[in-house]
Amino acid sequence: MKALVYTKPYCFEYSDFPDPEVGDENVLICVKACGICGSDVHGSTGKTGRRIPPLIMGHEAAGIVEDTGKNVKDFEKGDRVCFDSTVYCNRCEPCRNGFYNRCESRQVLGVSTPGFKRHGAFAEYVAVPWWIVSKIPEHLSFIHAALLEPVSIGVHAANRATLSTNDTVVVIGAGTIGLFILQASKLIGAGKVFVSDINEFRLEVASKLGADKVINPAKSGLTEVVFKETQNKGADVTFEAVGYASTFQDAISVTKMGGHLVAVGNLEKMAEFDLQQFIASELTFTGSYASSGEFRDCIELVASGKINVEPLISDVLPLEDGPRAFDRLLKAEENLIKIVLEP
Repeated sequence: MKALVYTKPYCFEYSDFPDPEVGDENVLICVKACGICGSDVHGSTGKTGRRIPPLIMGHEAAGIVEDTGKNVKDFEKGDRVCFDSTVYCNRCEPCRNGFYNRCESRQVLGVSTPGFKRHGAFAEYVAVPWWIVSKIPEHLSFIHAALLEPVSIGVHAANRATLSTNDTVVVIGAGTIGLFILQASKLIGAGKVFVSDINEFRLEVASKLGADKVINPAKSGLTEVVFKETQNKGADVTFEAVGYASTFQDAISVTKMGGHLVAVGNLEKMAEFDLQQFIASELTFTGSYASSGEFRDCIELVASGKINVEPLISDVLPLEDGPRAFDRLLKAEENLIKIVLEP
């Protein structure tokens, strides 16, 4: 098969690669669309330790079933499908309790660490366990279905906080995940959702997707604006969807006493913050990792248009143009949110 292979930092090659083996529990999928995740872009620099070459990246994908293992009962050749990015065992205690993202032996498609290597979907074919696969309706395009994985991450994050009708929510970061957290929070019933980002184009997209107020912290003080808009109380719930130490501190600063802070972004490993302020404010701090069962629910949300993925799709390119697509995303000279590749 043809695949986009990450060979060394900043370098991809579109080349021949062995077809994946179809194990007894696996579904072989002919990939029709695969989105480039921000983690792929950062991973391609070689600085994260989670993309060790040689590797086929890609975990936001959809396609058509090509073949199935002998123990697979629910799928057959020709089915239109999407699949989760977390490859969980379906046997350990967290999996049995529905916490698939906490699987004791989890792997992630398109990720390679010192502990595991799992080739992903920037290829003509990918093989995955049947239990992470879901069928998609005929009217849902493969390009839109490829965004189901990041949608599920945004929905999972929104579910990690207890949102009420009158709550004011602040989403820091208007990238792919932040924009889906915005929409998920609205669906759950948040009163007002403010979105913060230093990119004016992304703030425009956030406004189109229902943000009640957008804030550029490079132009206006984020804390001052949030407190002014909330009668000096602060946000009930804050989602940090960037992952820098500085934006994490911003999240603490805008959250009201007794509020809830959900950390989703993880670009930096360490964050220094005012522990006294954190404790004195009695904040509830929650981490949010991947998704945990929301993936299947998101199919209906996207297919029905309740969550809108179209404004996030900046370009659709053939897989062979993958190296150029990564270069464009790394340079960040254009207004790009999501590029989808088609094998």
